[in-house]
Amino acid sequence: MSGDALVRVTRPALALLAAALLGAGLLAGCGGGSSSTSGTTAAAGHTGKVTVPPVAKPPPNAEEGTVFVSLGSATGLGQVLVDSEGHTLYAFSGDSAQASSCEGACAKAWPPLLVEAGEPQPSNGASAARLGTITRADGSDQVTYAGHPLYSFGGDKQPGEANGNGSAAFGGTWSALRGSGVPAG
Repeated sequence: MSGDALVRVTRPALALLAAALLGAGLLAGCGGGSSSTSGTTAAAGHTGKVTVPPVAKPPPNAEEGTVFVSLGSATGLGQVLVDSEGHTLYAFSGDSAQASSCEGACAKAWPPLLVEAGEPQPSNGASAARLGTITRADGSDQVTYAGHPLYSFGGDKQPGEANGNGSAAFGGTWSALRGSGVPAG
């Protein structure tokens, strides 16, 4: 075997690596005397403590490409549904029961959580009984939870952010979901 061995890295492994690097970066930033700011304004009463949400962990022997829906921590909301990378998942009030109405520009801003093969899997406290799929107008299969088609939000850049919660856009309101399937805060 040559020195150019090929290493296969799965999405869950990359997510764990990203979380570890983020945690190391946060620790490295602690204790310094720097007076620089990150460009964000702290909310009243903010202690300056940064909480890194746990990264969703797939069950052992998960097949590559499996889509996981988990419970994870979102800033200001507590435990909500998240994808395999810890990004908050949302429901859209403009959707009807078991049908998505978010297409085109809407789906670019609020990407649907799609499954390419198999069934979505629960992890970290999400309910298997509430998971399902629907077929979108383009023929792709979108993950649902408690009958709500699930979406991520382009404005959430880091795991644990919930910048889309309560947003009114594309003719409806976007809400992060609790493990019970009801909107969070």
